Amino acid sequence: RMQFSPYLMFNGDCAEAFKFYEQTLGGKIEAIMNFAGSPAAEHVPPEWGDKVLHATMTIDGQVIMASDAPPGQYAKPQGLSVSIALNDRDKGEQIFNTLAEGGTVQMPFQKTFWASGFGMCVDRFGIPWMVNCE
Repeated sequence: RMQFSPYLMFNGDCAEAFKFYEQTLGGKIEAIMNFAGSPAAEHVPPEWGDKVLHATMTIDGQVIMASDAPPGQYAKPQGLSVSIALNDRDKGEQIFNTLAEGGTVQMPFQKTFWASGFGMCVDRFGIPWMVNCE
């Protein structure tokens, strides 16, 4: 059996983003490892020590992983979105609105020909999301 898990890259705000996702999506942060105290610390400036080397969160039995890209290596996500599918339209709209707050709405959450509710946004951390309620 093959499993796919999103691995999100951040520009120094991974810990803040993961706390936000934990609250917004009802997840549980399983682990956050910082650069400081790891062998990777020698590859980043000292002030980068508190940044996230690797983080793992479970949401409803699924895994999302993330880290802060080393200085100078961050690139905005392009050509992909993290898609959330659920059956509860009200919960979907609430999640969408929370993710969109402080970000950019690409398609407002609304009824479509395929879903009772669908919306696309980029959150304030630069991560593209699609929320789909069948």
